[in-house]
Amino acid sequence: MPDTPVAPAARSTPSGPVTELGAEDAKLVVLARGARGRVGAVEGAAVRDQDGRTYAAANVALPSLTLTALQLAVASAVAAGATRLEAAVLVTEASTLDGAGHAAVRDLAAEAPIHVAAPDGTLLGTVAE
Repeated sequence: MPDTPVAPAARSTPSGPVTELGAEDAKLVVLARGARGRVGAVEGAAVRDQDGRTYAAANVALPSLTLTALQLAVASAVAAGATRLEAAVLVTEASTLDGAGHAAVRDLAAEAPIHVAAPDGTLLGTVAE
């Protein structure tokens, strides 16, 4: 699956950004940044399931196994019994959402927002489809 373009997070106005993350989604950004930073990974991700439980992960790149951070976060949620996701966050230096991670989130949530943030936590955009 090809990479998905990320819609801009917000348009600036004189009073500041039009859109900001709610507290629960902002927490996912913190968790994803932490997962990325702990191991010096290229990307980190976090998801929140239907019960409000959160799962964070970093990308895995081994000779025998490659997983995006979103794939691993979703897999962790499913392994813990999640059947639906409320939201997802990917922290990355890329300006697109990887196709495999996007597909993994959509397996459990057709319309949950997938927020993409820069390594410093700045929201780059949101994919809602």
